[in-house]
Amino acid sequence: MSAFELATMQGRLSPREGGRFQSFPAAQWREEFARAAECGLQRIEWIIDDPEWESNPLMSDAGRREIAALSSRTGVKVRSACADLFMPRPLHSAEAAEQRARENALERMIAAAGAAGLEHIDIPFVDASAIVGTAAFETVVSVFQHAAPLAERAGLKLCLETSLAPEPFRDLLERIDHPSVGANHDIGNSASLGYAAKAEFAAIGRWISCVHIKDRVRGGGTVPLGTGDADFAATFAELRARAYKGHFVLQAARGTEGGEIEWTKKNVAYARALIGRLEAEHGSRA
Repeated sequence: MSAFELATMQGRLSPREGGRFQSFPAAQWREEFARAAECGLQRIEWIIDDPEWESNPLMSDAGRREIAALSSRTGVKVRSACADLFMPRPLHSAEAAEQRARENALERMIAAAGAAGLEHIDIPFVDASAIVGTAAFETVVSVFQHAAPLAERAGLKLCLETSLAPEPFRDLLERIDHPSVGANHDIGNSASLGYAAKAEFAAIGRWISCVHIKDRVRGGGTVPLGTGDADFAATFAELRARAYKGHFVLQAARGTEGGEIEWTKKNVAYARALIGRLEAEHGSRA
């Protein structure tokens, strides 16, 4: 049995809803548990997104009970969430009242995630929500200095996913300075931005708590695994060097509508081949 658990980003096992590339699959979220098990996945990374985030099952007692029952029935766990709500509504650069509303949404998500027994929430600061300028940077520092103790009490970590260059990202994490705030490493996004794995891990490696497996072309979008500019070899070498013990989330390019299961199985096989190198290293150290 693998030492590393592999998740899929929620929605990848269902046809797109509303034409969106990634979203909470409101019509088929229950069915995705059995589909994930069929594909050999151990986890699903939950999505909390706009506009119906307050009615997301993770946000209610009844919804969390149903999630737990489906997990127990299928063996597929939910241990992390991706707060995509903060893509169109970033946790910076808003007027005071709106900023407070966004921070309140984060606090409610932390409470819900803690009640569900999650390990971490991924908070994206990429593309439309990128941290640009000193004011946005300082706001993010303030937001997470306040949110970190809440996460600690809830028993989980907040993993920031940013498009900042390695050194500014390190500066951000050092300024926040709390063990309940870490980093999510998205391999494909790094490829698109032209960031070298060695430089990134030298700067933020000690904060990385979760890894998204994705491929992108430099300066461009997501492509099938192995066809873009993602340097998987260098990334997994860095993970080996740091004895990474977290889990992995597939966030691969989508395939043909209706072919989600077979496409996911191919992506699982590709990811497992990469993870196998890491497992071999762990075995040699045992």
